Amino acid sequence: MQVPYSEEDTGRSPRFYAELSIAAAVVTIALKVGAYLLTGSVGLFSDAAESVVNLVAAVGALWALTTAARPPDEEHVYGHTKAEYFSSALESALIIVAAIGIAIMAVGRLLEPQPLENVGLGLTVSLVAASINGGVAVILLRGGRRLRSAALRADGHHLLTDVWTSMGVVVGVFLVGLTGWLVLDPLIALLVAANIVWIGLRLLNDTAHGLLDTALPPKEQEVITGIQAGYKEAGIQFHALRTRTAGRRRFVSMHVLVPGNWSVKHAHDLSERIEADITRALPMTTVFVHIEPLEDLASWRDQELDRPSEDKLEPPF
Repeated sequence: MQVPYSEEDTGRSPRFYAELSIAAAVVTIALKVGAYLLTGSVGLFSDAAESVVNLVAAVGALWALTTAARPPDEEHVYGHTKAEYFSSALESALIIVAAIGIAIMAVGRLLEPQPLENVGLGLTVSLVAASINGGVAVILLRGGRRLRSAALRADGHHLLTDVWTSMGVVVGVFLVGLTGWLVLDPLIALLVAANIVWIGLRLLNDTAHGLLDTALPPKEQEVITGIQAGYKEAGIQFHALRTRTAGRRRFVSMHVLVPGNWSVKHAHDLSERIEADITRALPMTTVFVHIEPLEDLASWRDQELDRPSEDKLEPPF
């Protein structure tokens, strides 16, 4: 049993946020490319290149979120929510590729420095682009937290980091215009490239954890154990609690040990109440409850993924 979920329960749909991210990426690419063409700054070019990554990542996120929203089918009986991790992996790879391209161009500019032009106008355009990214990043992060979306959170964090990157580039180009030290421009571009690689590796790590069926966060596990504690007062026991996340959906399984003389209906009613309590506290959760008799030794031997052999079997008391 699980509480029905609808996008209206949480406000805007994931698709809305992905489309907003795409629109913001298109606008900021145009602005940043314009700033680069005005100034000739390789630092501003690196900033524009990162925005191209933002656009591709946002398109990937839209595809992933659309796929994740599809209902379960015969081939994917647990749903398609893990599709969000493909978006995170794509974004990680693109970020690293972009960083390599930026570094190559920066090294070339270090060897052959070039003067910058129209610095004031170029920086103004870049600041407008950074403001747009900052506003959209905040919206994506709020939506990602509310919807428990890995794709939206990754996109939001990337955009927010892009804002700080833009500010660093702006400061660097301003200092070049102020001091005339042309070497500052490619050096800042190299720092941007290093920062982008760090972001890509961090997102790749988050994606790997998602694909490896990482357990629910400690606070959410505490919610489940708190619900279990309320039933233990009636003499019910629990073990073999397992949790995992798959995009926005949670999966929870547990063994519930009840007196052996209970009727099937009595035990079933109990499992229904437990499942309802958990899904009410943690929406978008699928709960599996396995009922076992307290008095049966076999009930205590399957707490791990693999049952122990008979010769290792020991009574629980």
